[in-house]
Amino acid sequence: MAELERFALPPELEEFRLLVRRIAEDKIAPRADQIDRTDEWPEDLFEVLVQNELTGVGYPEEYGGSGGGSLAFGVMIEELSRVAAGVALAPAVTKLGVVPLMLEGTQEQRRWMIEGIVRGEILMSYALTEEGSGSDAGAMVTRYERDGDGFVLNGTKRFITGAGVSHAYVVFATRDVAERSKGISAFLVMRDDPGVGFGRKEEKMGVRGSPTREVVLTDARIPADRLIGAEGEGFKIALKTLDHSRPLIAAQALGIAQGAFDFAARYATEREQFGRPIAEFQGVSFMLADMAMQLEAARLLVYKALALCDAGDPRMTYFSSVAKCFASDAAMRITTDAVQVLGGYGYIREYPVERFMRDAKITQIYEGTNQIQRVVIARELLKALG
Repeated sequence: MAELERFALPPELEEFRLLVRRIAEDKIAPRADQIDRTDEWPEDLFEVLVQNELTGVGYPEEYGGSGGGSLAFGVMIEELSRVAAGVALAPAVTKLGVVPLMLEGTQEQRRWMIEGIVRGEILMSYALTEEGSGSDAGAMVTRYERDGDGFVLNGTKRFITGAGVSHAYVVFATRDVAERSKGISAFLVMRDDPGVGFGRKEEKMGVRGSPTREVVLTDARIPADRLIGAEGEGFKIALKTLDHSRPLIAAQALGIAQGAFDFAARYATEREQFGRPIAEFQGVSFMLADMAMQLEAARLLVYKALALCDAGDPRMTYFSSVAKCFASDAAMRITTDAVQVLGGYGYIREYPVERFMRDAKITQIYEGTNQIQRVVIARELLKALG
């Protein structure tokens, strides 16, 4: 936290940023447009992350990870998102799936999943959302019941990032819909468990190359040792998980915004109108200045939220929502302005800013819409005042 108070990352994290940026620009950026066009899962680029040991970033050394915590992991997501937000989702959503295990899982569950993730053998997904329960997660209808020495799950989870590709899923289900949040439990479900299936792949506006599908559970039988935490504690686990995952979405938004800004700023210095670069016209230069200010403010909020997660600081709920909301709103404004800076060229697919704009939109929606973030922020404020 001392480094954060001086508003600078430790030198080793800046060196790590440059390493990830070099990998992203050399290996991922050349494929970004193709991935966006085809919407195919880029297995080869995931292997790039594995080969460069990036799948171990942010995970405890006791499980084979390289450590670094949330802040290092967030820097990695930022840099990957700067060139291809869809590719960044593979490690990001895997971390989202691991958090419930880190919070309430058994030592065996943690070791099984994290050691596999670090080796690049396991990808995870987080299955909370349903067709009728998005922001109101307590209204879920996916059911579970005890059956001998295990559990049986039935229901459908919607908009699940990585579904079909991921090997493991943290699934939330209720024992009784009348109990709402008090009846929800969390389970570790494997892709090859009997009764686990997947719906169609959604055709999305952005973050393409990252599959989004339904997870369909039909009498899915889960061993008793796959329960995460205690029965009835699932909703609390879900909320705690979001405190850790929202800063990662903020980091993704920050990377998307930075990528759009970098391209627009370079373009403005090279594109000439009326005999001089358009960056010299006040209308454009002020737009660039506003974009830069939003980036700087977002970056400080994102890094603070990530550092608070590492510290287990009780303010993390508040700052996680603040960072996610501010950074994603800023990303939407910055990418929209980047398109404007390029004018007509910004609106065609030959240039990447329209992709950044499409990618930015989802960051205002998943991990809790920004309207929900404002509810959380206001609630935390009022709690402090009370």
